Amino acid sequence: MNLGISGSSPTDIAVKTIKTILDDYGISSTYVGNKPKKDVDSIIVTGGDRGVRNYFHKTPNPEIPVIGVSESETSGFLAQIDLKEFSAYVSRIKKEDYQIGEFTRLGVKIDGKQAYSVINDVAVFPSKSAMLMEHILRVNSEEVWHDSSDGVIVSTPVGSSAYSMSAGGPMIFQDSPVFGIVSVNSLDITRRPLIVSDSSTIEIDDVSARLYCEVVLDGVDRLRINNTLECTKSVPPARVIKMKKDSSAVSALTKKVKLAEDLLNMPPSSKLLLKTLEYEGSMTQKDLAQKTVLPDRTVRLALRHLLDKGYVKKKISIRDARQKIYEITKMD
Repeated sequence: MNLGISGSSPTDIAVKTIKTILDDYGISSTYVGNKPKKDVDSIIVTGGDRGVRNYFHKTPNPEIPVIGVSESETSGFLAQIDLKEFSAYVSRIKKEDYQIGEFTRLGVKIDGKQAYSVINDVAVFPSKSAMLMEHILRVNSEEVWHDSSDGVIVSTPVGSSAYSMSAGGPMIFQDSPVFGIVSVNSLDITRRPLIVSDSSTIEIDDVSARLYCEVVLDGVDRLRINNTLECTKSVPPARVIKMKKDSSAVSALTKKVKLAEDLLNMPPSSKLLLKTLEYEGSMTQKDLAQKTVLPDRTVRLALRHLLDKGYVKKKISIRDARQKIYEITKMD
């Protein structure tokens, strides 16, 4: 067996820890970054769900299955194992005692130029908030609507329980061969989310706003768009190794529903921080302030509320003992 390891760098603490454990079990491993050779059996990716998504954004070999490892004690949907328990799973990895899940990816073209494929969603929004965006939605070249809204989201089944669901979209089971489309806060009160076959070509066309508009890829990168976004199914799918049975689509969606119900009773700043932690993974207070653009005092008070209610927990970073990181408390 030959395993690859992917992380922020070969000297990253999580990467070094995993390699040491694999060496102790007599398993050959090499740091491969985002460019593994095809003779690698599987890739161990650090950084939790966000790390797995980022890996698939950059790798030229998405057909090689990955094992996601989180550096916190909260397991995710794509990264089921936390670093502290990794050694307990090595014997199963060695025997290939696991299942491989295939996650549909969404291919993206912006104004005719290919971008990387996303696992969760692609969205189009004005560059500034509180501003309407006009667009035409076409599916397989047929016009479906001409709309004015805050923006539009196209999601995969996995991404349907992330940003799309928060905007009123449907929850889609992972193995469903479809994509979801949500117009966010449309001026047309009859506008409803759509489900289309994943063999469809989806176009968001004639995009315009008072200022320019941007495409947001998996909540990470923002790229300027002049006119047209095109989305199609990307082949091959992302292949992710599943080590735990309690991470089915049903259990994942159940947790999302519970989280959505809890959000109704929270202050807006706490909601924003919780959704940011849910989507981005563990973050410091400084990271949260930068990501949400909230004042430091507001972030501090919102974190205190979330800690008091038990929605998040605080721990010491394994990279820097002087630094505190915040993460969502695991819901049983």
